Amino acid sequence: MWFSMLRLVALSSLCFVTLAGAQAATEVASSDIQPLATQSLVLDIAKQGETMIAVGDRGHLFRFTDSWQQVISPSRALLTKATLLTPELGWAVGHDATILHTQDGGKSWVAQMRSPEIEKPFLDVLFFDANHGIAIGAYGLFYRTQDGGKQWQQEFHTELLYEEDQAYLDELKAEDESLYLKERSTLLPHFNRVVRLADDRLLMVGELGLAAESQDNGLSWQRIEFPYEGSLFNILVAKQGIYVLGLRGHLFKSAGDLEQWQAIELPSKSTLNGGIVLSDDKVRLVGNGGVVIDVTADDGVTMVTQRQGENLVAIGQDKSGTLWIAGTKGLVALQQK
Repeated sequence: MWFSMLRLVALSSLCFVTLAGAQAATEVASSDIQPLATQSLVLDIAKQGETMIAVGDRGHLFRFTDSWQQVISPSRALLTKATLLTPELGWAVGHDATILHTQDGGKSWVAQMRSPEIEKPFLDVLFFDANHGIAIGAYGLFYRTQDGGKQWQQEFHTELLYEEDQAYLDELKAEDESLYLKERSTLLPHFNRVVRLADDRLLMVGELGLAAESQDNGLSWQRIEFPYEGSLFNILVAKQGIYVLGLRGHLFKSAGDLEQWQAIELPSKSTLNGGIVLSDDKVRLVGNGGVVIDVTADDGVTMVTQRQGENLVAIGQDKSGTLWIAGTKGLVALQQK
């Protein structure tokens, strides 16, 4: 099965079909340290305390001290997302249904899961404590652990199906169990991003305008009426509101009730992929076409810069205050404005 990397679905300059196919055929092995790895595709930056890590192409894992350093990886799969629960405990996920784990702040990593036969990538990972976490991805891929990742159990959240698809599956289950299981694994939309809100609810977004909330750590979900039916790639939680970032420059903001969403007009139609809270009254967003955009609490919008020939996916801030952007040209320091 062929995939595009969903958080970069609009990146015309990349062919993740080729990447995914090549990586699926590669034997798992410790990836070599590459002198130019920091200049290759990087898809996420995660920070907790003074620890900052990044992940990307060919299983590349990075750790920031005074500069970015590549560390040995137990995988060569394209890594799409990382999270740090504490400055020491972290996880990374990606293609071939890969889940990696660190217990020393990204200095070393072990593989907890790798299932290329699933033929779906993980696109996000979230841990509630040192034991309990979830990983989500393409076509409703959803796994949960209760023991820190030693074991992962799959879940199917058919409550997120459209009513007609649910009716189709109910009918199919009574007629052909094997076909039912096969169809069930492809009807759900892609789950792109999940975050925990200040009130402990979970908010998840994905393809086809999917927005859903959970009040029980993702055991059950309720769809949210959302004003856009296109792809939603990321969520940014700030004091001034909850932002949802999407395809073709679509940006929405909620005061926190998740029932009312306000569209914010941007000076660019580039797809938005990531962002960071800079202060109580400003967030900075990054996206395709090298766009870097500031949005203030009163919805004022400023195009900070546009880096030609570059697609940006993530942004993070190191302990000295330097902002780092990640994307098709690797990890680059962004001059503050």
